[in-house]
Amino acid sequence: MKLTRLHCPLIVGLMSAILVACAPLPHQPRTTMQIDQVISPNFDQRRPNLVIIHHTSDDTFDEALSTLSTPERKVSAHYLIGRDGRIVQLVNENDRAWHAGKSWWGGFTDINSASLGIELDNNGNEPFPEAQIDALLALLGDIRQRYAIPAANFIGHADVAPTRKDDPSILFPWQRLAENGFGLWCDAPLPPAPAGFDLAIALTALGYDPTTVEASLNAFRLHYTRGDQTFSSEQDNALAYCLWRKKSSPSQ
Repeated sequence: MKLTRLHCPLIVGLMSAILVACAPLPHQPRTTMQIDQVISPNFDQRRPNLVIIHHTSDDTFDEALSTLSTPERKVSAHYLIGRDGRIVQLVNENDRAWHAGKSWWGGFTDINSASLGIELDNNGNEPFPEAQIDALLALLGDIRQRYAIPAANFIGHADVAPTRKDDPSILFPWQRLAENGFGLWCDAPLPPAPAGFDLAIALTALGYDPTTVEASLNAFRLHYTRGDQTFSSEQDNALAYCLWRKKSSPSQ
């Protein structure tokens, strides 16, 4: 939909909701000022509102586990899921794992502070085994039940870091996840987008970085069309419009 003055409030409201939902709650160093301290019982811990899915790029579970737990590598995730469906927790959910790196989603740049990171034991060039996807779906269901994370907030590393990453790979079954309530999906054939529809602004409304237009479009296609570069601009528009409407639906 073309973003005229009439439509801008809707997009601004959607973006504001993303920013509020993703407000970071990182651990902060204590002040060195001389102050009095009275601890209130009225607080809770960091509440993640995004789930970022990765593939490890390693050939074995042990290699991935070593990478994610070696101090020198300075990378981690909350969970690692093996090809056989084994789930290992590496970082407490209330803590900030180092998995997203330099990233952007919905105007927010500190993705690690607002997300849970899940690594899938996969080298990036192989199908994801059934046992692994079953385990992932079970874990996502458990996470959603505890945090009420919206369907639209289950995304991939490539979505938040499109200039650097392509995980999870082109073989990842996003449609299956969406069918279980984790992520958005629109099936073809799709009705055309309205006349004057602005794809770049629609991608921004979905969450993609507007400063990396081409990379964001490629990440969008990787996620929703398995990287099909034969999509016409009209098909891109129709898909983005459908997804935008689903994301802005009250049920989301």
